[in-house]
Amino acid sequence: MFYRLGGIHHTTYKSDRRVLTYNFDRLQVGLVLLLVFSAPFWMSKLWLSGYLLPWIVWGTAALSLNLLMGWAGQIHLGYAAVMAIGAYTAIHLNHAGVPLELALIAAGLASALIGLVFGAAALRVKGLYLAVSTLALQFLVQWIIVHVPAIGGGHLATIQAPPLKILGLEINSEAGAYYAALAWCIAVTIFMINLQRTALGRALVALREKDYAAEVIGVNTFFYKTMAFWISSFLGGVTGAVLTFTYYRAVTVEQFSIDVSIQALAMVIIGGLGNIVGSFLGAGFILLAPSIINNLLNWFSTQIGFTLPVAWLTNIQMMTYGGLIVLFLVIEPLGLAKIYFNIRNYFLVWPFGYMKRQV
Repeated sequence: MFYRLGGIHHTTYKSDRRVLTYNFDRLQVGLVLLLVFSAPFWMSKLWLSGYLLPWIVWGTAALSLNLLMGWAGQIHLGYAAVMAIGAYTAIHLNHAGVPLELALIAAGLASALIGLVFGAAALRVKGLYLAVSTLALQFLVQWIIVHVPAIGGGHLATIQAPPLKILGLEINSEAGAYYAALAWCIAVTIFMINLQRTALGRALVALREKDYAAEVIGVNTFFYKTMAFWISSFLGGVTGAVLTFTYYRAVTVEQFSIDVSIQALAMVIIGGLGNIVGSFLGAGFILLAPSIINNLLNWFSTQIGFTLPVAWLTNIQMMTYGGLIVLFLVIEPLGLAKIYFNIRNYFLVWPFGYMKRQV
């Protein structure tokens, strides 16, 4: 059968080093790519721009943060500030006449530079102390945006994004903005897939497991901690700019508040630390679960003929949402990705249960 391990012999290094070893994995990836590329042709504009587009962009943001937390083992509680730096940099440069492609690169470099300064604390502290230092980045960036009119436009100001132009061509449709965000998502995903197979990726994993032991075996912890913060901040800055130009079409300080940083952190933890699939599963859960719960509650109240008050509906929704998060973490602390891989590995040998120990 197409989903089983039959025919996988691992007799050559070339076959063993494949990213997608099993036919079932290749089929899954092909099906997902087919769905996301064809989505504008069969999905309504509301679902495309209201659900799928933010899922793709925030999945990319979670993947960028996962590089730092999941691979390098460094805590970051101010990732929304990193994205805000990229968003404001790209918008101001694009308003000044800089092409969007160069503005995105500059946005990533600005985020990487500032993120690197605060990430330098990781060279001396770790754990909760590092978390507090990255949290300082969040509040400092918010204060600067609000109190420096040249950056944020003044208190509670909104800066409109220029029209989305790629290679000089203006993109006005939702489908065009969706494909632009999808292109960046695929680029980051491919980069992360290859990163975990390189010496840099292995050094980051060694750093995550035990930095002292990594230092003993020759891993330069100073260099690799710096690289982890630099790369993650660069990707986060570009993702923040992509989010602004393709989804929000404007930028305000509320879009990158401390709540957003906590949401990004929750995406990584619920999805699964150090897992590419988990980043997208966690982003989907954090973004889509509240609206799905709300619709289910409305449907259930209609079926029983009882109209829930708005205050009740909001509280029940948040209680259910928080309970699901706790339930997932209790059932599987390694996140949604581990649940997915448990199901996948079960079917790879099903119905031959005696083969489970050999997988």
